[in-house]
Amino acid sequence: MIRTEEMLLNVGPQHPSTHGVFRLVLKLDGEMIIEATPVIGYLHRGTEKLAENLQFTQIIPYTDRMDYLAAMTNNYVLCHAVETMMNIEIPERAEYLRVITMELGRIASHLVWWGTYLLDLGATSPFLYAFREREMIINLLNEISGGRLTFNYMRVGGVKWDAPEGWIEKVKEFVPYMREQLKGYDQLVTGNEIFLNRVKGIGVYTKEEALNYSLSGANLRCTGVKWDLRKDEPYSIYDRFEFDSITAETGDAWARYQVRLQEIEESLKILEQAADQIPAQGDMIGKVPKIIKPPQGEAFVRIESPRGEIGCFIASNGKKEPYRLKFRRPSFYNLQILPKLLVGQNMANLIAILGAIDIVLGEVDG
Repeated sequence: MIRTEEMLLNVGPQHPSTHGVFRLVLKLDGEMIIEATPVIGYLHRGTEKLAENLQFTQIIPYTDRMDYLAAMTNNYVLCHAVETMMNIEIPERAEYLRVITMELGRIASHLVWWGTYLLDLGATSPFLYAFREREMIINLLNEISGGRLTFNYMRVGGVKWDAPEGWIEKVKEFVPYMREQLKGYDQLVTGNEIFLNRVKGIGVYTKEEALNYSLSGANLRCTGVKWDLRKDEPYSIYDRFEFDSITAETGDAWARYQVRLQEIEESLKILEQAADQIPAQGDMIGKVPKIIKPPQGEAFVRIESPRGEIGCFIASNGKKEPYRLKFRRPSFYNLQILPKLLVGQNMANLIAILGAIDIVLGEVDG
């Protein structure tokens, strides 16, 4: 019998596995985790309070920073909420450009997750391949928005400006290229028995637990719940496209890996259809007043971000600034299940569990 003593271990706030300023306080008995306490707030910027003194168009750049890997979807959810309150009709071409940029952003986000997850588990090559493909997407988004990380491309009523000449053709060329790379990802990682031993049966939770913790996105679909807002509560023009809601059944880190990797293929399907269907010409913004003043009242909308369900609540008193603005951030809710998953686990499984949840700290801290 080896005698051990309890000890406290700080994982973060500056630690490779936390990818930023997240702190995890672990109580260990030998190598077993007996208590886990997430500590957030290191990145808190008061976005929602700042918004009360900003006009609606001025708030859009703040949404980029909430999830710096899914800026396009965050831009969209705010604009969608305002448009819902004001009954604004979006021009066809602008709507297609919104979907194309959001799905490119979703693929880029999943690539960052895939590469960094494998890097955390000890594999270097996948990270390099993932960022090679991500760079192609970032270049496309840079061409259309002028930014590489915080795009500020969406506008209430449409988008900032049209795609440059030849841009849609570049998107069409990217789709078959990315499909070919996905096959390589599977050959390199998915069947690797060292990787499978690290993730299969690790960080398991049930369908009921996922629902009770308000998990969304891949963290919910990995338990067999077929729920994707793009299909189940269609917004924008997603109801025009054929694609699947990817699910798995085991609810472990392996299931979350499978769901996210296969979701890249579904986003490619959407990109392919949208690039074929997009009108050749059209307005970039609908009939929107110069000073945006939603009528007095409240609105809540929700969409499917790469991390899961992101919602935006606006309370308006008829002025050009919101009376109240609140975001429902998926990473904040997905984080809640982490202590339950870690307690009782060996310390060696920490990275496999933490990385598979896929949280972005800007969304956790606000």
